[in-house]
Amino acid sequence: MIMNRESSSNPPRISPLQFFLPFRFPQSTVSNPIVIMLAGIDTKAATTSLAIAATAAAASYLITRRHYQKKVVTERSDAYQKDVEARVKINSERKVMGLPSGIKLEGLTDNDVYLWDVEHLGKYFPSEGEGIENNMAALTRDKSGDKVTDEDLARRAQYNKLIGEHECILANIRRKPGGNEEVRAYVRAGPVEKLHFNPKNVNAAIVTCGGLCPGLNNVIREVTRALFHLYGIEGKVYGIVGGYKGFYDPKTPPINLTVESVENIHHEGGTILGSSRGGFDMDKILEFIRSKKIRQLYVIGGDGTHRGAFKIHETCMEKGLHVAVAGIPKTIDNDVDYLDRSFGFITSVEAAQTAIRAAKVEASCNLPNGVGIVKLMGRSSGFIAAHATLGSGDVDLCLIPEVPIVLDGPNGCLPHLWRRVKKNGYAVIVVAEGAGEELLGESTETDASGNKKLPQIGEFMKKAVNDYFRKQGEEATVKYIDPSYMIRSVPANATDTLYCMQLGQNAVHGCFAGYTGFSVGLCNNKMCLLPIPELVATSPRQMNPMGRTWERILAVTRQPNTRKITRKSMARTKSSSDA
Repeated sequence: MIMNRESSSNPPRISPLQFFLPFRFPQSTVSNPIVIMLAGIDTKAATTSLAIAATAAAASYLITRRHYQKKVVTERSDAYQKDVEARVKINSERKVMGLPSGIKLEGLTDNDVYLWDVEHLGKYFPSEGEGIENNMAALTRDKSGDKVTDEDLARRAQYNKLIGEHECILANIRRKPGGNEEVRAYVRAGPVEKLHFNPKNVNAAIVTCGGLCPGLNNVIREVTRALFHLYGIEGKVYGIVGGYKGFYDPKTPPINLTVESVENIHHEGGTILGSSRGGFDMDKILEFIRSKKIRQLYVIGGDGTHRGAFKIHETCMEKGLHVAVAGIPKTIDNDVDYLDRSFGFITSVEAAQTAIRAAKVEASCNLPNGVGIVKLMGRSSGFIAAHATLGSGDVDLCLIPEVPIVLDGPNGCLPHLWRRVKKNGYAVIVVAEGAGEELLGESTETDASGNKKLPQIGEFMKKAVNDYFRKQGEEATVKYIDPSYMIRSVPANATDTLYCMQLGQNAVHGCFAGYTGFSVGLCNNKMCLLPIPELVATSPRQMNPMGRTWERILAVTRQPNTRKITRKSMARTKSSSDA
């Protein structure tokens, strides 16, 4: 069949085979003999041949591709095995040379390490523990009735690890290439070889001050047990009732603490000693220390209580009193600086979940436009509110003291709340008690501890939410929950119970080593002794509004970021380890 030239207004009639050729035939080439011959081929046969060719080509491509992929996998596997063998060989050689395994990084060396020195009584008073071996005293007293040799008892009571002189924990464990910074270090806590005090001569006193916190009874228990079980003191342990005032108030005489009397107190919330704010009278406190021949004083409280404890230490040194003063930091707000966390904080975050869940149920079940507001503790810092928000996953808005509250506008929290309610039918707000001072102003009133009284941010937010919804022509059903005292009065959970044991034991270790004017805490997951003046100088600490914790809050709640970038916040970000 010969193709006829058609008018230019109509497309040429070309065989389907022509689409598989490497070019299109212009009309001028339609009369070409080759084109005429190809056009004459049976279209069905051509299509079948092309399908077979395409299938063969596809099969060839798949085979080649699989072969290539297999080759790549083999090459990667061989390279990995060679790297593993080389790494094992290098690490083995380094081990023989006494070097650590791993890759040596350049430019990460430190200039100097500065140890936060803790005051030692041995500089000013002769040691009373000369020649006394430090072992776990309770384990040397065999009560089984079996015949045990002195050698077996001594071996059974030995500590696995004794802390050496100037053994320390580095404060900043983060390093960057090119950095060459000086490093702060803390005295590592734990039992030491040489005792400063003779356990036979030790009378001790324990006092709890300030607000309640989960774990107070645990710390009292562990200090008492460590004194008797680890050091075998033959004196008394006085429990000071009702805070600093209990040193001299005849209405609240001290109680005698024994291993038996503290056996089960860790199952209860609060403190068996009671607590109060204020009542600090140096002369009367010193009179108690003298009259009861106190050698070791354990003060459990926040930064204000610690300042009082350090004053006692300084006055004892001035008066020539041979007394070790130890602080154990207590703050439910987690706002004592330098510590990984304070005891009771994890328990409080866990206890707050009940209130948040209740707020969600109230908000989701009360129509229309249900909103649940939960106010949590956090006078200067928003650690509890932030961590409770992250631990819940049900919160739509988190307000903390470190980040200013913007009510309206593009970054307003109320428009964000409106959107969340319109999408989900309800919303949940968590607010720290110290948030919103930029809106409500700072109070000039203070409590007995000198803490300023806080404005009622919870009630303010409830009214603000109601007013905003009315402006939108709708009503909101707002439920306000304040569990502040509930989350601080519960018993410590397992995590805080373990932490309280570490705090109590290491405070006792520090005193028997002869340290004084110190506090104890977890730093970089290691127990450390810290000088009280350094600890309280920057307390209360605040959460870093440019850190990762706040970033996680924004990711969870999807609320607008209203933090202000200032020179102070930028400087804090550069030095902060907030993750």
